[in-house]
Amino acid sequence: YMSPIPINASMGMLASLIIAFVFTPWLTNILLAKVHLSHDAEHSDSYNEKNEKNDKLNAFFTRLMSPFLQGRAGQRNRWLLLLGIFVLIALALLLVANKMVVLKMLPFDNKSELQVVLDMPEGSSLEQTSRVLHEIGGFLDTVTEVTDYEVYAGTASPISFNGLIRQYYLRKGANVGDIQVNLIDKQHRQRKSHEIALAIRQPIQTIARKYSGNAKIVEVPPGPPVQSPLVAEIYGLDYTGQIREAKQIRQLFENTADIIDIDDSIEYPSTKFTVVVDRQKAALLGVNQAAIVQALATVLNGADVTYLHDKHLKYPAPVRLEYSEIDKADLEQVLALRVRSESGNLVPLLEIIQLQKGTREHNIYHKDLLPVVFVTADMGGVVDSPLYGMFEISAELENNNSLAQYFISQPENPYEYTLKWDGEWQITYETFRDMGIAYAVGLLMIYLLVVAQFRSYLVPLVIMAPIPLTIIGIMPGHALLGAQFTATSMIGMIALAGIIVRNSILLVDFINQLLSDGIALHDAVVQSASVRAKPIILTGIAAMIGGFFIIDDPIFGGLAISLIFGLLVSTLLTLLVIPVVYYAAMEKR
Repeated sequence: YMSPIPINASMGMLASLIIAFVFTPWLTNILLAKVHLSHDAEHSDSYNEKNEKNDKLNAFFTRLMSPFLQGRAGQRNRWLLLLGIFVLIALALLLVANKMVVLKMLPFDNKSELQVVLDMPEGSSLEQTSRVLHEIGGFLDTVTEVTDYEVYAGTASPISFNGLIRQYYLRKGANVGDIQVNLIDKQHRQRKSHEIALAIRQPIQTIARKYSGNAKIVEVPPGPPVQSPLVAEIYGLDYTGQIREAKQIRQLFENTADIIDIDDSIEYPSTKFTVVVDRQKAALLGVNQAAIVQALATVLNGADVTYLHDKHLKYPAPVRLEYSEIDKADLEQVLALRVRSESGNLVPLLEIIQLQKGTREHNIYHKDLLPVVFVTADMGGVVDSPLYGMFEISAELENNNSLAQYFISQPENPYEYTLKWDGEWQITYETFRDMGIAYAVGLLMIYLLVVAQFRSYLVPLVIMAPIPLTIIGIMPGHALLGAQFTATSMIGMIALAGIIVRNSILLVDFINQLLSDGIALHDAVVQSASVRAKPIILTGIAAMIGGFFIIDDPIFGGLAISLIFGLLVSTLLTLLVIPVVYYAAMEKR
């Protein structure tokens, strides 16, 4: 889903490299061909001014680095510097533990549509479902950001990517309904679509609960959709036992703060009446059983009793006979029907039938050929990330010694009651796992590349040392702006590794050049920072400016925050850390 980002970034870097080595020299030669650059008397003032600035920069880095380069005191200060960096990294990671930086797969996008999904109790009439949907629609009329909406009673709304994954297109029956809500363009409203969804959720659910229904506010996901943000799958040997366990899990969901849109796959128990014909009595009265069945089918489902023929009609028009919807819903009215016996007498159905009251059979859902009961939910509130709600519920289950829980793989033993967590957690785990592997492979390839360049196994470790410094800027940056750490933030963090290594290579390569010219190691590391500081800082600022153009984007804002704050902190620390670490590694070599 995110593959276009690294592909385009890699192609962009390749193109910029070609431009830097081919186009830039060519254009410089054309534009500056007639410009005479010399350091004669008329330019001596500017030349001296430039040297004075370089001397100031060199003096600054000398004062900054000298405490880390002088004898035993310098060695002690280097250890203190290392300890301070570890403390800063730990404090940055502590922001995640304290929920000051929230982990989430992808942030909510600002879409122009919402969906209201209504589930009424099984056995509810289509008219009742339609009544609830139109009452919800009446409330939506009062929301200023809503332009229009479409009500679908007894059927599903037009299929969408989200509905395809959540199988909304299969919803069919008198007890289900959808409302497709369209919002005004995001340029003409102050609230984002997610804020609107949070605002209308409680009033809509209040209307649905008044009629024993369950309404969910469904937002179009910014990334790969899942069945629900929070999914608990209950497995076991007996489906009745699975339902019992699922009800307890749902109760735990309802008792957990900020868990919203709670639902399950357990069907509402509805009454079923079975008509049993008293064969002996029907035979005595001369009533055929087939006549009884046909009469009930006619009044409930309708039957074509005759046809009308007209010269203006291409096909005969059927005359259909059936009860009205009101009479169909009245059991006494249905059973008041009379059927004709073989003698021609009308016999009431109540005299020749018996009613057996029971409960409708429920559907049994399967996953990987195993029967399963789903408990689904979402999370709102301040944290607004289903991962934290899942871990809170999981901890509560652990404290109660409840079901065995599986987070990654499917349950091993299908003969015991177990819980498998799915939903956004599964796709978040797989995404960050794959990107973590890619990050490790990328670091390995960078290491091998630098080994080939410097013919050393130690120098590449020095060059790659500042990579963890990006965390010191990324996490506080997200906390400062109140942003969630998402998959795009992780992509920015991976991209920073290459940028920081580039700066390190510039510093180390310049140090080696100075050493080859006979300059002492102490002076070489100081001069590398003072001379390379300006180009390194300028390239960092250029990359940071590019990030500001997407920092307001709801999806790629995390990438921009990682680039801006990661570059800001790591670039400044690199100018100190790389020379000092290189000095410590090469002092006795």
